[in-house]
Amino acid sequence: MSVDINNESAFVIDEADLVAQAQFLLRKLYINPASELSIMLVDEVAMAALHEEFMDEPGSTDVLSFPMDELRAGTEDEPSDEGILGDVVICPAVAQRQGQAAGHSTEVEMRLLLTHGVLHLLGHDHAEPEEHRVMFGLQAQLLAEWEGERNRRSGS
Repeated sequence: MSVDINNESAFVIDEADLVAQAQFLLRKLYINPASELSIMLVDEVAMAALHEEFMDEPGSTDVLSFPMDELRAGTEDEPSDEGILGDVVICPAVAQRQGQAAGHSTEVEMRLLLTHGVLHLLGHDHAEPEEHRVMFGLQAQLLAEWEGERNRRSGS
């Protein structure tokens, strides 16, 4: 799976870890291995401009998703179509504040936002209560599985 990351923010982020997590998510969601995903890390000014232009909402936000080929999660027997999944844009400055408010690190918040953004690329939403339950349940499951994978990989 092709995962490109571009850090345009001032934050030093473990980019290899985010790429590894993205590849894990795409495998777990049975996305065709020939598919592509882009992750961008931007500052608050750039995020505010994107938020205003595409969501018509003022100010910065934590994560935005820009789907390209409208891929959907596959199954073990039938992976998704091949294509460009799209872009997940994350603002580490907002992630840092949200992580502090939630009592965890910026890195943990970034992993949550990446998972959230990928799920949005795959058509998940949380506007309605049932959609919220499904999306956040899947998000929690994927994050827990990724933490287990990371711990096995690091020998912790």
